[in-house]
Amino acid sequence: MAQQKPGAPRSLRTSVKGPLMFSAFWAVVVFFGVLIFASGGSARSPRFDLALIGAGIAFIVILVVAAMLSMSHKDNAEYLGKGSGVNLSSKRTSSGHGGGPAQSGPESAGPAEPNDGGPRA
Repeated sequence: MAQQKPGAPRSLRTSVKGPLMFSAFWAVVVFFGVLIFASGGSARSPRFDLALIGAGIAFIVILVVAAMLSMSHKDNAEYLGKGSGVNLSSKRTSSGHGGGPAQSGPESAGPAEPNDGGPRA
């Protein structure tokens, strides 16, 4: 909110309208769900009291969760998107770490003599 200019409209993430509409939608869904299922059938009267209580609880809980999620949002640091990661290249070196051409020469060829496990003289 520090980048907010006075008089400019807020983005959907920082405005109040988004979380309120989201919470209201789910409150309506919970209202009708509780209204249908709490009555126990069409022979009984609908339970508006339970439906209103469920809708109120759903509205408050979802609004608090949405507010907590929007407050905890933090943009990544700019250097994280610059491409200095580990797995940027699919090339493999002789050491298996990637990032450059394989070395050729006596130091990367391995041992000069095969070791048969016997005693050395």
